[in-house]
Parts: sequence; C-alpha cells; structure tokens
Amino acid sequence: MRYEDFIDTGYSPRSTDLVCEFHVEPLGISMRHAAGGVAAESSVGTWTDIRTMHKYVERLAAKVFSLRGNTARIAYPMELFEPGNMPNILSSVAGNVFGLKELRNLRLNDIWLPRKLARSFRGPRYGIAGVRRITGVKNRPLIGTIIKPKLGLRTADHAAVAYDAWAGGCDVVKDDENLASQSFNRFRQRVQATLRARDRAEKETGERKMYMANVTAETGEMLKRAKFLADAGNEYAMVDVLTTGFSGLQTLREENLPLVLHGHRAMHAALTKNRRHGISMAVLAKLLRIVGIDQLHVGTAVGKMEETEADVGENLRASKAAMHGIKPMMPVASGGLHPGMIPAEYRLFGKDVIIQMGGGIHGHPFGTRAGAAAARQAVDATMRRIPLRAYARTHAELRHALKHWG
Repeated sequence: MRYEDFIDTGYSPRSTDLVCEFHVEPLGISMRHAAGGVAAESSVGTWTDIRTMHKYVERLAAKVFSLRGNTARIAYPMELFEPGNMPNILSSVAGNVFGLKELRNLRLNDIWLPRKLARSFRGPRYGIAGVRRITGVKNRPLIGTIIKPKLGLRTADHAAVAYDAWAGGCDVVKDDENLASQSFNRFRQRVQATLRARDRAEKETGERKMYMANVTAETGEMLKRAKFLADAGNEYAMVDVLTTGFSGLQTLREENLPLVLHGHRAMHAALTKNRRHGISMAVLAKLLRIVGIDQLHVGTAVGKMEETEADVGENLRASKAAMHGIKPMMPVASGGLHPGMIPAEYRLFGKDVIIQMGGGIHGHPFGTRAGAAAARQAVDATMRRIPLRAYARTHAELRHALKHWG
C-alpha cells in the first residue's frame, strides 16, 4: 500500500474508531503524501510495497478522512490497539511518525478514544467529587502550597514549613517534583514528620489538611512508597506523571490504593511547548485522566509558565468534559502565582481548582503563615465578590501581599 492509499476523505469515522488530529508540515512532498505517511506508519503501512500484506490486514489501515490546510484527522480501527495498554496506543499514534524525515514538523493536537477502549482503563478513582469529599472543601477553590526551597530542607524544617502553611489557611501542602528520598530528607521520615504536623494543624484549625507526598521513583519502589502512605493514613500521593511514564502510572492505579493521585507534569514542555511539533497538553491531560490521575497541573495563563488562556481552556476541557462516563479530573493551577492573581484564576477556572502557590506564599514579607493567610483571604474576598484592595484594608496579610507583589 502506498502512502496515498491511506487517504479516504469520503470516510466517516465509526463510533469504534480512535481519532487523532495532527498538524502536519511536509518537507519536499505533498500534504496528501505526508498525511498518508503518518496514517500508514502509525498503523499497518511502511515506506515500500511488501509481499507479506494480506487483505485482512489492509482492512485495519488507518484512514485520513479530513485534510484542511495543515490539519489532518486520522481514524484508526480500534482493533489496532490492545485494551488497557496506554504505552501501546502511544507507541502507535505518537511513535516513530515524529521522526519521519519527510516531515518538517508534526504535532498531535487532539485525540478521541472510543468508549470500549477508554473504559478498558480504570480512570480516576476519586475525581473532582471525591477530592471535595476527602478534603471537606465544598464550594470554593482549594488553596495549596509547594514546600520551598524545593530541595535542601532537612526533614524537621520541611515539616515546620508545612505546619505553618496549614495553620495559616492552606488546605494542601505538597512536595516539589524533584524531592524524592535524598540524604537530607528521606521519604519515610519526611512523611511521618509531616503527618504529625498535619495532625497538629487539623486539631488547631478544625479543618481537614492534606499532604501530597511525592512517590515518584522506580516502579517497584514507587508502589512501596504509595502503600506506606496509605498505611500511614495519608489520603494523597503525588506522582510526576511523564517522567514516571504511562506504564508506571497504570501499575500505580491498578493497585487501587485509597489515595488521591496528584499528577505533576514535569517534563511536559519538552513535548508541548513547540506549537508545530510534539504533543499538546490537552492530549496528555485526556490520556492521564483515562489511566486514572485524579488531579493534574494544567497551567495558569497568568503565572510564570508559557501557556495562554486558550491553552488552559483546552486543558480544562480535556480534564472535565464528558468522556464515556470517566470521572473528571480536578485541575491544578500552579507556577508563579501569588494572592493577587487569585481573582484572575477564579475567572478562568471557576471554583473547581486547586490554586497552588510556592514562592507566592513563602515569599510573603512576614513568612509562610502570613502568606497562607493572605491566599485564604484572597479566595474569601473573591468568593464574596469584594475587590482585593478593599478587602485588604481590614486584612493585614493580604494587604502586605498586594503591596509586595501587586
């Protein structure tokens, strides 16, 4: 089969097809040849005619059913994929095709899995409703912080920072993405010390407090750490979803531990930042939701990371839109935020979001507890539709935060 044989613009995708939307930039060839090449090389074709092709194989060929400018939509028969195997799916539709030398650029912009294939994965155990139930926060954004500095703190100091954040008004505290079990802050000792700080903060505030401990590691060790968290009575595990990989994530989710899985997207920009090549964050969000992540970093639009409001909107739709009965993920806004940005985040996300601030809490002129209080005050003001500067007149922590950051 030639590459052009994989073009069929009269084809209407079946409900059982997996459909991908690609941005395709040919290099010295026609768009039809390039799009056909993507469909061929990601399904049953190759660069030349082969004598081992059979008619029963040809019926599994992917079909380019839409070509508009540099956008190609391709339908894949579901039989091409092993149910419950996300690495297999990605090895096909996002595998060798990115290396074809006749393509200047290729980007997977969207993906739709058929119901039977999507439901072969566990999906989130908790999702938004479960997060609300566990945290006890019903009608406002959750407020979180990341321990800073991200690396170097000793265990006792880590736990002390967590306590101050919770006591000041944070709902959740999490490890940063590169804190594992280094010599200065071993995982098990950190968990034990930080949970003691959590218990103290809960007793003093009368509120539920959550600790997102980072279990990211080699898969066997990751499972041991996750089970340790569950046995210790913690409700959350944080995992770096891309550096861990989909196979490791599926293994973690298959354990079905009573832990909300918080997904940090470290390394995503290596795939998503180039708008003409790679994989969009919305695609990753959909697939991470399908395999079972309960909440995921999706950008901020106003912080330090390079994503527009439209980008974040696409990520939100991927996280929350109806998808064959799979639970929606709780979106997480994180990256260069401070209390003065909370109204903008609320306008973009609504109430179903965890707003996480690292430096925007610990960098407060009067320290972590004051920074957490300022964040809580900013959320309270936003929910009551009171301008932050007006609310700050009677709330000193917020007033100093606005003076410091704007």
